[in-house]
Amino acid sequence: MARETTEFEDAVKHVKNGRDLSATTSELFSKLSEDEKLALLQGDMPFWQGLLNLYTGVYATTPYVHGEIKRLGILGVRYCDGPRGVNIHRATAFPCSMARGATWDLELEMAVGRAIGLEARACDANMVGSACINLPRHPAWGRAQETYGEDPLLLGEFGAAHVRGLQENVMGCVKHFALNSMETSRFRVDVEVDDAALHEAFLPHFRKCVDAGALAIMTAYNSVNGEWAGESRQLIRDILRDRWGFGGITISDWLFGLRDGVKSVAAGLDIEAPFRNRRHATLQPALSSGRLRIGDVDRIAARILRTQLAHYAARDEAQPSRDVLFSEEHRSLARRVAERSIILLKNDNVDGRPVLPLPTDLSSIAVVGRLADTPLTGDRASSWVDCPEITTPLAGIRAEFPSAEVHVSASDSEEEAVRAASGAQFAVVIVGYDGFDEGEFLRPSREKDFEALSLFPPPDGTPASDMVQAARSQASGGEGEGEGERGLASRPTGGDRASVRLRPRDVRLIRAVSAANPRTVVSIITAGAVITEEWRHLVPGLLVSWYNGWANGPALAAVLSGASNPSGRLPWSMPRSEAHLPPFEADTGRIVYDKWFGQRLLDRMGVRAAYPLGYGLSYTQFELDDARVFVHSTAASGDVSGGRVEIDVLVRNTGLKEGWAVVQVYGRPDFGPIPQDFPNHVLVGFKAEHFRAQSSRRVVVSIDLQPLMRWRDGGFVLDAKRVVYGVGQHAGDPKTLTVSTDKPTAKI
Repeated sequence: MARETTEFEDAVKHVKNGRDLSATTSELFSKLSEDEKLALLQGDMPFWQGLLNLYTGVYATTPYVHGEIKRLGILGVRYCDGPRGVNIHRATAFPCSMARGATWDLELEMAVGRAIGLEARACDANMVGSACINLPRHPAWGRAQETYGEDPLLLGEFGAAHVRGLQENVMGCVKHFALNSMETSRFRVDVEVDDAALHEAFLPHFRKCVDAGALAIMTAYNSVNGEWAGESRQLIRDILRDRWGFGGITISDWLFGLRDGVKSVAAGLDIEAPFRNRRHATLQPALSSGRLRIGDVDRIAARILRTQLAHYAARDEAQPSRDVLFSEEHRSLARRVAERSIILLKNDNVDGRPVLPLPTDLSSIAVVGRLADTPLTGDRASSWVDCPEITTPLAGIRAEFPSAEVHVSASDSEEEAVRAASGAQFAVVIVGYDGFDEGEFLRPSREKDFEALSLFPPPDGTPASDMVQAARSQASGGEGEGEGERGLASRPTGGDRASVRLRPRDVRLIRAVSAANPRTVVSIITAGAVITEEWRHLVPGLLVSWYNGWANGPALAAVLSGASNPSGRLPWSMPRSEAHLPPFEADTGRIVYDKWFGQRLLDRMGVRAAYPLGYGLSYTQFELDDARVFVHSTAASGDVSGGRVEIDVLVRNTGLKEGWAVVQVYGRPDFGPIPQDFPNHVLVGFKAEHFRAQSSRRVVVSIDLQPLMRWRDGGFVLDAKRVVYGVGQHAGDPKTLTVSTDKPTAKI
């Protein structure tokens, strides 16, 4: 006998068959009681039981559920995280988002989004928070590994590609809205920003994801100009809803994401996540007293319901099985991304030939450093993935060079490292960071974050609340600050980096090994930029190899051997000095953001980067020639919002290896005398394409005019007299080709 369908399933079928979404939503919504409407606006689990589940690892296998109405079959928002893979069940660990940004390949990122969406759906989730697009204005930000790069255009394009891939199967949640790039003080910091910096630098990437159809936006912990992001009428209602036309779900960040339940409803925040807390305690009394109107609740509840119906009606029909988790297809994709992400920054000659790739007749190699044999895929917080297999750099190198003798010193010991390096043809030093050095910050301080901690409801006398209180006290020596494994109890604390340089022990190790072996290659595991001035001149080879997923080791080994041609390009600029970075104080309660960071700040200061935005070497050589600009009719007539500009350039692979070229276009708006409040070079387009050895073809790059527009009087204007486009292979490329267009004044 066939199962009887639910009211929600019938509504989904109606929408699939062409019935109006709003009418279908209204009909289903009319069947909800007031209590059921309120239930849509928060997590389903009672707070203390939910926190206990967090401690004991229940959410390692189960999505967080918000607003399930079983009576009508409404499934609710069933959330899991996933910046580098699904964080429930045993899933594929992909390279971290910053590594994927280093590929500059949007089609590859869309494929990763599709794979993560499939694995999440197979685990019964219908929303994934894997599109983190916060701008890392300073490389010390501990959570940089979860985002794609320092440039708003790069962030927006990658976030949009990821959303498109995800939403074939799940609702894509874009986070954290907005200005969330302080980790240690994230529960209390107030970010002050003027309108120009806010709209020109820190919001365009979110707008791009909204325009790509993202169905959910997560708000941030921090406050912006004195108002908590989860309660900000300016951010949620004025900008996101009214200006951008976003009609999907807004959801708070976990536990500390809003302070006032009633105010958050007035601001237009849809869901408090992940448990019943502030809203559960305050919304019903506010309705009774008249402080809150039922119409405000209805508006939000209907929007949540409409978004779910739209998603289920549009997603792929086929339900994936658990076999998709860490499937061969996804393993292969993760390895391909890992290989593509690795960046070759330096490849000097030793005895007449570049130090890399290593020779095919390699007889011995030294692998040294504390991270050499570590299964490191990133921090162990909300983005951690329980992957069935992780191959370390040492294991990957051993497999890639089966005939070579491998000398190992997987520690900080300089004496052991020198002994290993002295007896080998080549030495590979693997250094960098781990989850203790950088990552999501999980431990609110009782001294400084007392306001956030006070958001917890009082213990209710249930066994769950008693057990959680006892666990917190025991884990923190009685201070109540502990956090734990897969939930909150024993994870590394992460937070912002103490320094943007390597540990002094790492530098000493590099110095010792390079002195013992002139054929030394350093591979840095990192999320953000690293200042290398005190040692990079000592080594002929330098790689950035990231938190690179399950295939970290095989990918690195393939690049070392030449089986994979390094094709990664820096998604951020690498400065020479801390003086070339914006102000940053990890433990502050207040910070001012402006539009000067990364390559833009270096350009403004007139200083050269150690390695600029977009930089990366290859085992082949690419040349660009004959750049042409095409301005399509709508843009030429002044309609910037509907117009298109394209750059067409001839690309030649002049070398003997196949490889990936990344064409980058930087725009310089000519306002006459260059104003001091606008960058004089901005990324406006890019394209990654594969070329066979000694082949050539023309590449077309679509230009985004948004980065060239200034915020004036409540809107964007493109008021440059002329735009000069530099077409090259990185910011400031000395071989840049220039083309230009005259532009009429336009507004959007």
